[in-house]
Amino acid sequence: MGAGSEREARWKNLTERTGVGSDMSDRTNAAPQTAATLRVSSSGRIRSGLDGKCDTFKGRWVRDESKPYYPPGSCPYIDPDFNCQDNGRPDDDFMKWRWQPNECEIPRLNATDFLRRLSGQRLIFVGDSLNRNMWESLVCILRHSIQNKNRVYEMSGKRQFKTSGYYSIIFEDYNCSVDFVRSPFLVREVFNGSLNGSEGEKLRLDVMDGTTSAYQTADIDQLLSRRGSVYSVLDVMEAYKKALWTWAKWVDENIDSRKTQVMFRGYSRTHFSDELPDLLQRGTMELGGQCHQETEPITNQGFLRDHPDKMTALEQVLMRMRTPVIYLNVSRLTDYRKDGHPSIYRKNCSHWCLPGVPDAWNELLYASLLTVGRGSWEPSQMPNHSSRDLEKIHFSPINGF
Repeated sequence: MGAGSEREARWKNLTERTGVGSDMSDRTNAAPQTAATLRVSSSGRIRSGLDGKCDTFKGRWVRDESKPYYPPGSCPYIDPDFNCQDNGRPDDDFMKWRWQPNECEIPRLNATDFLRRLSGQRLIFVGDSLNRNMWESLVCILRHSIQNKNRVYEMSGKRQFKTSGYYSIIFEDYNCSVDFVRSPFLVREVFNGSLNGSEGEKLRLDVMDGTTSAYQTADIDQLLSRRGSVYSVLDVMEAYKKALWTWAKWVDENIDSRKTQVMFRGYSRTHFSDELPDLLQRGTMELGGQCHQETEPITNQGFLRDHPDKMTALEQVLMRMRTPVIYLNVSRLTDYRKDGHPSIYRKNCSHWCLPGVPDAWNELLYASLLTVGRGSWEPSQMPNHSSRDLEKIHFSPINGF
């Protein structure tokens, strides 16, 4: 049997054992949730943490010589744009930082424990290139813990993940997968030809895009944000809110929260010239990037920016949803990290080097799942390899609407 046929047989076995790829026609709608994962204090301030009493997203970066989780150059699934050392970046200090909450500790990401708890399930990242940044980080962290690397592979043998599609990294020893669905806006893109032959791009803010069937029955869903074109007749923030409400309505109507845990990653800060309007910050040094030769995080909080209006809008939407959503509020912790970008080595001050900052996002994802403690993520639970407890989908915010 050839390598391709052997992998197809393995994938068929995984889908038969776990239901991955099925339509799960026996699903029923979840009852409205009253105890949301998004915790709100009496003052209305959103809180999250290992015990629900500590905001793990308020803290600082501390030096940690035990980082990174995987050696640079060791993971074949890192996009060339994120592989900073291969692109000529001479320093490696940006890899040796750990996020430390002010009022509590979060556990180091135990890759073996993560995979055991994910056994028989799918974790799906849905979004644009910043969520791909996070997905590749988690894949590499988990893969490094596996002794026989040949038992970790992309379902179709792919190593390039920039184009539209569904990408699934199989961890055969644990009968699970960590997947990525490219959905840059979450809502539907519309392309219209013009009289001069050019193609115009708009968004249907009231309709989810065509990828939803790929993650509707996932175990963990993680969402992302995106910069890009919107309807020109609408204010940017108004368009963003409309897109969020379309997503929220779809989740409440289509996700069975008894089977699927939804997560949403907040806005990842870029480091461009302050004079440039947000929508013009495309990630090129020619447009005023300010991350070149930065080798340490910002230490003076006076240089940090206000909480993004987009995330305030998101938080208002999350609090009105029936479906519990784990909110990874990474805006402030990314604001510190001017040093973590590919910089001039890929002309990019928006994405992140790997290993690097997204590894911390995945630490917080791990801590958040343990905090919520549902299904196989209950602290006392350690599932066997045939269990199928709770699916997870991770979405991320539309980063530059």
